[in-house]
Amino acid sequence: MENIQELKGKAKSTLKVVFEVLEIILIAFALSWVVRSYVLEARIIPTGSMLPTIQLQDRIIVDKFFFKHFGELERGDIIVFHPPESAHSSEDFIKRLIALPGDTIEIKDHVTYINGEAIKEAYVAEPQVKNLEPTVVPEGYVFVMGDNRNDSTDSREWGFLPIENITGMTLFRYWPLNRFGLIN
Repeated sequence: MENIQELKGKAKSTLKVVFEVLEIILIAFALSWVVRSYVLEARIIPTGSMLPTIQLQDRIIVDKFFFKHFGELERGDIIVFHPPESAHSSEDFIKRLIALPGDTIEIKDHVTYINGEAIKEAYVAEPQVKNLEPTVVPEGYVFVMGDNRNDSTDSREWGFLPIENITGMTLFRYWPLNRFGLIN
């Protein structure tokens, strides 16, 4: 009789440990889902549209919370967003924010102008081929372009990006290690 009681006690104790481990796993899963969905997200860069700033297959961390609640969008920010329907893609894009609502953007003779002034774009590897007539960015929208101007699907093709489509801002590159650090 004692052996049966002993076995029942061990079984209860083992079952308790199993439930505690499952509880820890579920809590960890829920927390990681919340962090990934609303705070920070790791991403792998699938295309070369941001060369030379961000290389193909670089791993980056995207801020999905702080920039929305405490920051302000600025020209030059590298953002992650859901492309508008006119881009015909369901994958998120990563591009550089070039013009804000109310700005006039123009591209002529390989130079980008914002409100009539040429902007310095040291991050662009080669001169852009396409020109763009002066265009005012409407309220609630921004104008974005990839740094690899001649191989990027961006606002020059599919138009202005609704600000509400922006899901995050790049923070830093964590892989490869020799390029670890903030992304400018």
